[in-house]
Amino acid sequence: MASLDDLDRRLLSALRENGREPVASLARKLDVSRATINSRLDRLLASGTVVGFSVRVRDESDPLTIRAVSLLEVEGRATDKVIRALRGLPEIRALHTTNGAWDLVAELGMENLAEFDKVLGRIRSIEGIVNSETSLLLSSVLR
Repeated sequence: MASLDDLDRRLLSALRENGREPVASLARKLDVSRATINSRLDRLLASGTVVGFSVRVRDESDPLTIRAVSLLEVEGRATDKVIRALRGLPEIRALHTTNGAWDLVAELGMENLAEFDKVLGRIRSIEGIVNSETSLLLSSVLR
């Protein structure tokens, strides 16, 4: 991956706000030429720093209205096995390894509380998970 400088970071920040912002608008906002923005975008895409563009859906419009974060403690060397099992759950939107008391952080999305209960049961029954703590996300103040 490419080393990021201040302009790269500002460009990525602007794209996080609006991934469809026109190059000319980005150039004005960042006080550089359109050619500079185009070459930076090409480099960030070619290096794999930017892996794609996506749509963000307003929380209240999202059919997966129940969102949660689950902190998971994994037994010994079972992390790879647990990750493989978790990847099979469609309700897991993202999965992160971490340090500290918890080994994994899973971001969850479900349609309703009954589904939430079922997903928690499936996660807790995965061999190698020894402890978990899950919190519902009530609102997003920054994304």
